[in-house]
Parts: sequence; C-alpha cells; structure tokens
Amino acid sequence: MSSKPAPRAVEQGGGPERLPLPPMEALDDAQRAAAQALIDGPRKAVYGPFVALLRTPALLDRVAQLGEALRFGGALDARVRELVTCLVAAAVGNQFEWVMHQPLALAARVSAGALEAIRLGARPEGLAADEQVAADFAFELLRHNGVAEPTWRRAAEVFGEPGVVELSTLIGYFVMVSWVMNVARAPSRPTGDVTPLPSHPA
Repeated sequence: MSSKPAPRAVEQGGGPERLPLPPMEALDDAQRAAAQALIDGPRKAVYGPFVALLRTPALLDRVAQLGEALRFGGALDARVRELVTCLVAAAVGNQFEWVMHQPLALAARVSAGALEAIRLGARPEGLAADEQVAADFAFELLRHNGVAEPTWRRAAEVFGEPGVVELSTLIGYFVMVSWVMNVARAPSRPTGDVTPLPSHPA
C-alpha cells in the first residue's frame, strides 16, 4: 500500500452537501418512524449515512440493523473492528467514518502510530498478531476484491470461519455506508483532536 498515494477524503471541498437532513415537518410517516428508531437506538441521533438513507426509510432500517449487529453485537474484538473500520475509511476516502472511528480505535488500544500510517496511506507496523491478520485481510480484499488462499487460511485460523464472515461483512458494510456519504457529500463531524484524512474536491 505504501507505493500508492495517500488516501484522500472525497466529501470535503467538493460543493454543498447533496442530501442534507430534511426538516422534520417535511418527513412522511415512514421517514419519521425510521428517524425515531435511530434516536431510540444505540446511535441516539440521525447522522452520517443515515441522513442520506432517510430518503429510503426501509433501506435505512435494514442498513442500521446490519450496522448495529456488527458494531454492538459482533464477536470481533473492538481493536480489530475499529482498526478495520479505519482502514476502510482511509481506503475509500471517507472523512466522517475516519473522524468517528479513529478515537474509538485509540480507545480500544490500537497503536496511534499504526493509525497515523493508515491515515497517510502507508501500511501500519507494530500491530498485534490478530490486528495484523485482519489488516492484511482487509488490504487484500479492498485492493483485489477477494483474498488468496494463504490470507484466507491465516484469517480462519485466528478468527474461525464465523469470524472471517463477520470480518468480510464489516469491511463491506463500511465501504457501502462510506460510498453513500461520498456520493451525498456528507460532512464529517467536528474533528476536535482528530487529524482528518487528506482531502481533495469531489
């Protein structure tokens, strides 16, 4: 990955947000119900990809359920989950997911140096053994749309077959919601102490 240019976030500087949050009075009953379900659930608000997905409340509901299953009900260790989420955010250039998950990765004890390498488009060093296996799997899947037999075997040995399925789904989920936001030009949250991804106009 170090031979490639650093990832660039595409939702910044490319013009106004395409799919902003509609006024509450403009929502129909299905949209209000979908928004309320997010507010009542673990997310506590409508933000990120769900702002755009509010246009299709049935889809929003199913995407939200998948995300909740992965983030709040999955079997992968938080270190692995947050590391992989940051890898995906950097790979597809999504500022929102990077800004949201980089602090979560640090809190889960992913190395700050590894996260900075990912932010700059370099392959991280000094990862724990399970983190390295997950990172190698994610890099290969994102680059080649599949994984070779040695990569599969290492991941299956560390995470088991159910874990590899969860890992693959986690990668796909965050690619999907990042693409939704990239298309919508969804803004990121205030960065605070988080250094954002390099960006370019979209």
